[in-house]
Amino acid sequence: MTSTRDRQRAAARAKLEREMAERAGRARKRRQTQAIVGAAAVLVLVVAGTVWLVAALGDDDEQDGTTAAAGAVQCAYTEVPKEGRPPQIKDVGLPPAQQAGKGTQTMTIDTNLGPITAKIDRAKVPCTAGSFTHLASKGFFDNTKCHRLVTEGIKVLQCGDPSATGTGWRDTDGTGGPSYNLAEENLPTDKRPPYPEGVIAMANSSQPGSTGSQFFIVYGDSPLDPNYTVLGTITGGMDIVKDVAKAGDDGAFAQQAGGGHPKKEITMTKVTMSPVEGG
Repeated sequence: MTSTRDRQRAAARAKLEREMAERAGRARKRRQTQAIVGAAAVLVLVVAGTVWLVAALGDDDEQDGTTAAAGAVQCAYTEVPKEGRPPQIKDVGLPPAQQAGKGTQTMTIDTNLGPITAKIDRAKVPCTAGSFTHLASKGFFDNTKCHRLVTEGIKVLQCGDPSATGTGWRDTDGTGGPSYNLAEENLPTDKRPPYPEGVIAMANSSQPGSTGSQFFIVYGDSPLDPNYTVLGTITGGMDIVKDVAKAGDDGAFAQQAGGGHPKKEITMTKVTMSPVEGG
């Protein structure tokens, strides 16, 4: 038979086991509570850090005067040194470096003979479109003549020189332009012909990165080398350009680069660029 002492020992051992189990349970609950509190503290720190980073980036954008936009492109507009600038240079400042890299715009060239319109795809020419938008907003083209017409070999009407002194489709042939240059975009190296009827393209000096403000409207397929930015496509007013071409040119530049002043004078009274659509 079990002695009284054995029963006492068994009862004491059971009591000890219960106490140890209760202590272990309390310790487990403390660890769970501490883990929850620690995780919450880490979450608070992460959220606080994220808020600080966003605020800091926002401050940087405000200080730089720019706001990062989805699909934006950084453009380089190179200022022409002030020393030695010819008087035909028209200084209207530099366009914003950040430009929309998608969407379309409508260019409207109001002339004394009626409006000419063109569609511009920002995805193909973000920097050139940005430059044109800037120049148009400053009235750069207003009340300037389209200064050169070519009817043989190539078929182009050239505009965009405020001084109207241009003698060729290279900007160096006519010194009028803005106080900056930019790199060429959307070169039609895989197109035949490179410059078909209906294209509007930018003139340059034949050197890379020399695009300015001068542009030409192609009213008949033209076998130019694919060195000139294709800005967009004429959507209205081509009949006006063809009427000017039909009247011919005065041959003033025949010994230099061909063509001359249009006999039927065409003046751009105002150039506007619509807001970007679908950007």
